[in-house]
Amino acid sequence: MNKSKKTLVLGASDNPSRYSFLAVNRLRSHGHPVIAIGKKNSMVADVPIEKEKKDWKDVDTVTLYLNPTHQRQYYDYILSLKPKRIIFNPGAENDELATLATKNGITPVEACTLVLLSTNQY
Repeated sequence: MNKSKKTLVLGASDNPSRYSFLAVNRLRSHGHPVIAIGKKNSMVADVPIEKEKKDWKDVDTVTLYLNPTHQRQYYDYILSLKPKRIIFNPGAENDELATLATKNGITPVEACTLVLLSTNQY
């Protein structure tokens, strides 16, 4: 197993039919610490979903489950966390944020978090 990577799931949901719900669970099962931000305070397994943007330290990866319109309000926040990469899951692709990420030394990745985990590429 690769070393654990603290991951922020942005657009997290406690709805079991949502991909963000699956991502939180799979990240945890692969041993990655998870922070989750969503529309409402709730829980997925042992991970609290919060509404507030907190100043987390040592975030390796931000994985996006928001469409580009809803991402805009998080641009400054995401960049302030200084993650190594941002994963744009299907439907979350965003050239504007990808360009900002690159300019700030953050690697933009268009991929599916669930596929990366299942193929040991995370």
